[in-house]
Amino acid sequence: MLALAVAAGVYALTRDRATQKRGSAKQEFVTTEEPEAKPRPKREDPTPWATYGYDRARTHVSPFRLKPPYRRKWRIDAHDTVEFPPSVGFGKVFVAQQKGLFLALSARTGRVRWRKKTGRCAAASPTLAKGVVYQSYMDLVPCPQGRPGARGFVIAWKAKNGRKLWKWNKAPVESSPLVVKRTVYVGTWDHGVYAINARTGRTRWRFGADDEVNTAAAYSRGTVYIASDGGTVYALNARTGRLRWKAGNAREFFYATPTVAYGRVFIGSTDGTMYVYGAKTGRLLWARPLGTYIYGAAAVRKRKVYVGTYDGSFYALDAGTGDVRWKIAAPGAVHAAPTIMRGIVYFATCSTCGSAASRSVKHGPDGSYGVSAKSGRYVWNFSAGKYANPVVADARRIYVTGRAAVFALKPKQRKRKRRHHSR
Repeated sequence: MLALAVAAGVYALTRDRATQKRGSAKQEFVTTEEPEAKPRPKREDPTPWATYGYDRARTHVSPFRLKPPYRRKWRIDAHDTVEFPPSVGFGKVFVAQQKGLFLALSARTGRVRWRKKTGRCAAASPTLAKGVVYQSYMDLVPCPQGRPGARGFVIAWKAKNGRKLWKWNKAPVESSPLVVKRTVYVGTWDHGVYAINARTGRTRWRFGADDEVNTAAAYSRGTVYIASDGGTVYALNARTGRLRWKAGNAREFFYATPTVAYGRVFIGSTDGTMYVYGAKTGRLLWARPLGTYIYGAAAVRKRKVYVGTYDGSFYALDAGTGDVRWKIAAPGAVHAAPTIMRGIVYFATCSTCGSAASRSVKHGPDGSYGVSAKSGRYVWNFSAGKYANPVVADARRIYVTGRAAVFALKPKQRKRKRRHHSR
């Protein structure tokens, strides 16, 4: 968000050269890779929502069967902005607040089980794996942009009690950790993509990108996908860090995390265009200009791509061609990625996003909304929302992120109709 003014200047010089290309479902479209074709988690899954975007491919598709109407169970005040959504596991909800407070809450009651004060800024979701929670941190609060000598770190805590296992010190880290087997992957402000040993915190490899790397990485079939502020998408060998391919079609930077589905990589740029690449080849398969800015990652399910823009539109696009299936007016700017669950797409609007922008931004309330995945019809709304994915979940509850609060909601129990038996 702080780079909007710079992005606007770049856009002004290149707005007449927006990339637009219609795709084909016959080209590098793997129909057997349905994002929702996963085994449904068990009710007592220890990590029901372990990472940003739900899974390592960052599809933002929830397998849980919860649906509105909901009733509030608890609310926690995080005392400052929560920019990225929490993760859920081991009976807890893990929340990284922007100004350095980290909370481990009881998923059932919202009570604080343990907390940490790091003194560092955070704009990333926690990641859970094998009893450990991994969290990325940037520079010292108030986290000035471009400070010479700025430092950050990734830290590993025991999920049970918050005991520190290791701390990896480097440049500021803004990307949510990706954990695959025994390796943690992050991008950094020093233009690096790093693979870190998940057990020891030691660096396995580093790849040098063309600019800061603030997006989270996505993973599929031995490849890590990540994007940079230079407008480049990289596909790297997960084991060695060797470059498989790179693509640089965007006119501005990437803040959105890549989404991998159907053998393709879906990613929106702040230039307002959704770009789609072949996961194996890096070939640009389609590009669809949508609005003034795209900051949030895309959710992909049933051959549709769901994404919102700062000028107040929310789209369902054909995953094969990029054609618009439906488009609705959002109440305000859409900053975060949506979440799909049980036929409903949840997204949030941000009242202050784009305050320094020179291009069109729709100003409306903070809020969270649910619309039909088929038609875009509104079916649910909640008065809190802003930057983060509006909904993460487990088998019993959804967790909604407001600007500086987290809410737990449960589906309302419908009254059973009484049966009258004649005698």
